[in-house]
Amino acid sequence: MRSLTYGLRAWRSKPLAVTLMLCTTAALPARAETVHILALGDSLTQGYGLAQGEGFVPQMQAWLAERGHDVELVNGGVSGDTTAGGLSRVEWSLTPEIEGMIVALGGNDLLRGLPPETSRGNLEGILEVAEAQEIEVLLVGMTAPGNYGPDYKAGFDAIYPELAAQYDTLYFPEFFRGILPEGGTPQDAAGMMQGDGIHPNAYGVALIVEAMGPSVEELISRVQSGE
Repeated sequence: MRSLTYGLRAWRSKPLAVTLMLCTTAALPARAETVHILALGDSLTQGYGLAQGEGFVPQMQAWLAERGHDVELVNGGVSGDTTAGGLSRVEWSLTPEIEGMIVALGGNDLLRGLPPETSRGNLEGILEVAEAQEIEVLLVGMTAPGNYGPDYKAGFDAIYPELAAQYDTLYFPEFFRGILPEGGTPQDAAGMMQGDGIHPNAYGVALIVEAMGPSVEELISRVQSGE
C-alpha cells in the first residue's frame, strides 16, 4: 500500500514538474543568430599592406565582438577595384546567408579621375541589386581632392549622400573620417598611414573602425529588426 501511495503521489506531481520546466525554459533568453555582413570594397577593405588581423575587416569584427555582437563580417575587398568592379561582382558576392552589406568603393575611381556620373551609375547599380535582394546597406562615402576642380569635387562628393537618401540606406560620410580632419586628405594623417600615403596602417585602421563602428552597429540593428 505504501508503494502504491508513493507512486500515485509521484504521478500527480509530474504535471507540476513539467510546468516548472517549461516556465524555466521560456524564461531563458533566445540565442541570437549570427548576422552575416558583406564588406564590399577595394584595398582599404581588403587590408592592403597589413598583417593578418590588422585590416579593416578583422579589426571591425573584433570591435563588434567586444560589444557583444554575434556577427560574421565577410571580406569582399579587392585591391584596385573601382565601382565598376564592385558592380560586376556584387550579385555573386551576396551569397544566401548575407543579410547586410557595407559598400566602401570609389577611391580608385578618384585615383583614375573617372567621371562622377560613371561612379554614380555603378554605385546605384550596386544599391539596386541590394534592394532587389532585400539586403540592408551601409554606404560609406569618399570625398574628391580639390585638384580635379570644384565642379568635379562637388559632383563626386554629392554621390553618396544623395544615393543614401534615394535608396534609404545608412550613410557614413567618409571612410577616413577617423583619422582625418574635415576636408583633409590621406597625406594629412601623419603617423596613421602606410608609406604610400594612401592606405592606413594598423593604428589608422583602428581609428577608422572606432569612428565607423557605431554605424555598423546600426546596420546590424536594421538587419535584426527586419527578421
